[in-house]
Amino acid sequence: MDFDETYNINTKFKLFYMKNRALLFACVGILVCNGLIAKEYHVAKSGSDTNPGTVEAPFLTISKAAMVLNAGDTVTVHSGTYREWVSPRNSGLNRTSRIVYRAAPGEDVWIKGSEEIKGWVRQRNSTVWKVVVPNSVFGDFNPFAEKLWGDWLDKNPVTYHLGEVFLNGKSFYEVDSLSKVRNPQEFPDSKNKAQSLYQWYAEVGDTETVIWANFHKYNPNKELVEINARPACFFPKEQGVNYITVQGFKMSQAAVQWAPPTGVQKGLLGPNWSKGWIIEGNEISNAKCSGISLGKDFASGNNLWTLEQSIVGFNREIESVIKAWRMGWNKENIGSHVVRNNVIFDCEQTGICGHMGAIFSVIENNHIYDIHTKRQFTGAEIGCIKLHAPIDVVVKDNWLDNGYRGIWLDWQCIGTRITGNLFTNNDFYDIMIEVTHGPCLIDNNILLSANSVNNLSQGTAWVHNLIGGVVTVRPIPIRYTPYHEPHSTDIIGLTSILCGDERLYNNILTVVPGSQSEHKLDGFSPYDSHPEYKEGIYQEMNRTSRGSVQSKDFTLAMYTGANLYYDGVKPYAHEPYNIVSNHALAPTIEQRGDEVVLKLNFDNNISQLQTQIIDTEKMGVTFFSNGYFENPDGTPITLNTDYLGVSRGDAPKAGPFENVVPGIQEIVVWKGHRKQ
Repeated sequence: MDFDETYNINTKFKLFYMKNRALLFACVGILVCNGLIAKEYHVAKSGSDTNPGTVEAPFLTISKAAMVLNAGDTVTVHSGTYREWVSPRNSGLNRTSRIVYRAAPGEDVWIKGSEEIKGWVRQRNSTVWKVVVPNSVFGDFNPFAEKLWGDWLDKNPVTYHLGEVFLNGKSFYEVDSLSKVRNPQEFPDSKNKAQSLYQWYAEVGDTETVIWANFHKYNPNKELVEINARPACFFPKEQGVNYITVQGFKMSQAAVQWAPPTGVQKGLLGPNWSKGWIIEGNEISNAKCSGISLGKDFASGNNLWTLEQSIVGFNREIESVIKAWRMGWNKENIGSHVVRNNVIFDCEQTGICGHMGAIFSVIENNHIYDIHTKRQFTGAEIGCIKLHAPIDVVVKDNWLDNGYRGIWLDWQCIGTRITGNLFTNNDFYDIMIEVTHGPCLIDNNILLSANSVNNLSQGTAWVHNLIGGVVTVRPIPIRYTPYHEPHSTDIIGLTSILCGDERLYNNILTVVPGSQSEHKLDGFSPYDSHPEYKEGIYQEMNRTSRGSVQSKDFTLAMYTGANLYYDGVKPYAHEPYNIVSNHALAPTIEQRGDEVVLKLNFDNNISQLQTQIIDTEKMGVTFFSNGYFENPDGTPITLNTDYLGVSRGDAPKAGPFENVVPGIQEIVVWKGHRKQ
C-alpha cells in the first residue's frame, strides 16, 4: 500500500468519525450501562476519594465507589474498618449484569455503624467512666436520642434508645439513671447475666451527648470502645435499587430501629424494597434489632397502630398487604433475593426479617445464633428468622441456634418451603407458623429444642422431620388472613384459622433428653379433634351442618400415615398406620471442633415401618387456598432425598436420614460455617 492509499483511508476514517461520533459514544454508553464493558474499582484505607479507584490508586470509602458503579461493575474492598453507611446508588441490569460489592478474597473487611470513642474520664475512683461526645459525630441521626418504638413492640417501664456502647465488640445494657450505672444489678431475663452488669446511661443535649458507663475492671482508654452512630451499614436510602451482590464483608454495630410487619423494616444490611439481591458469605452482628431485612416499605403503612391508637395491628396488616399489592408488590418488582452462607449473631430482634419483601427468595446455608439474648425489650416479631407473606420462599440448610424462636412464619405462607434445617436450643419453638392457609411444606428438618412446633395455621405438610420437642396446635377463628393465586401475589380472598388440613407423613417424634414440659409426650395428639380425610368428608359436613354451623366451627381434616413415635410419644388418634415405641431415641447434639454431631439410638422399628415416597400428588390440594405442594416454578415435588442429600428408596426411612440402622448412629449435621 503506497502513501496515497494510506492517506485516503485515514482521511475517510476521520470523516466517518466526525460524522458519527455521537452515535459511537452512544453505543459505548449502551455497552457500559448494560454491563458489557465492566469495570472493577478498588477501595483501601490507604486511598483517597479523589483517586480514580484503580488498584494502584484506590478510593478511600465504599460510599464513593457506590456513586460511580454501574451495571456489570465490581468494587473490591481491601482490609480495614470502614465506618460508613453504604447506600448503593445505582441498580444492576439483571441477574447476569449485576453490581458487585465484595471484600477482597482472604482479607478482613469491616463495615461498622459505630465510631471509636476515646477520652473517657474516670469518676471518683470508681469503675464508672464518663465521656462527652459532640453531636457532630452523629450528624442528623443520634441513636442516643432516638427511642426504640413501633407496632408490636411490648410496652416497657423503661424507654430504651437505639444507642449502644461496645467494649471489645460486646454490647452494654442501657439503664435509665446514673445511679443504676454506679450500682449495677443483673438483668434477670438476660441469657448472659454477667455481661448484663456492664451498663450505660446517656443524656443528650443540643450540642453534645454525655455517656456514663460501668467498665468494671477495664480502662476504656486502653481498650476498643465504640458507640453506634448510624442506622445501617449497607442499606439503600432509596427503594428499587436492584440486582446488587454483597459478598464477604463483616458488618456490625448499627443502630437499627424495631422492624414490625406494619412499619418500614430496616436492617443492618438489606435491599430496601428491591429485587434480585445476593447477600452471601458475610458476617453480621450486633444490630440493635434486625441483622438482614428483606422487609416492608414505608408507603404501605408505617406504624399507624402505634401512631393513631385506633385500628389494631391485625387490621393494619391487612391494609398494608392490600396497599402494597395495589402499588406493585409482585414478582416483577420485588423479592427474588438470595441470602446464603452468612453468619449472623448478637442481634436483638431477628437475624433475618421481612414482610412481603422476601417473596420468591431463597435463604440457605446460614448460621444464625444468639438472637435476642439481652432481652431488655420484647415484642411479637422476634426470632432467628421472622417472615411475613413469604410467598414461594425456600428456607433450606440453615442452622438456627439459641434464638428466642427459630423460624417464625406469619401470614400468607403460600408455596413456602422449610427444608433441611437444623434447630437447636431455641426457647419458644423451633418453628412457629401462624395464621396462614398453605400450601406450606416443612420437610427433612431436625427440631431438637424443648418446644419444637407452634402451629396456629392450616394447610401445612410435615414430612420426614425429626421432632424432639412439644407440638402445639391452636386455632384462631377470629383472625381472617389473605390467601393468593399460586406463585403470585394476587389476592383471592381472606378466611379464618381453623387448623387442620395438615399432612403428617414419615416423621419421627421423640423427646429431647432433659425436657421438663408437661406436654412432652403429646406428640401429634393435639390434632385429635380433626378427622382423618376420606373421600366426600367435606360434602358430608356441608350436608349435615348447612344453616346450623358457622364457618369458624368447620373442622378441617388431616392426611396422615407412617409416622414413628419413640419414647411413648402419643400419635394422632386417627392415623391409619404408624409405630409407637417406648424405646428412648435419646437425640443429643455435640460440638466436636468445627463439626456438629447428632447422636441417635434407633431400635428395629426404624427398619420395619412401612412407608412410601411422598410427592405433590400424595399431598393433594389445600382446602382454602386450593394450592398444590410444588416447587416455586410450578413443577411437582418428590421428596426422594434426605437431609444429607442421600437418595431415598421406594420405601424410605421415616425421619430426615435414609442411611440409618438399628443401634447408635452418629451423624455430622453441620461443619464449619455451613451444612455438611
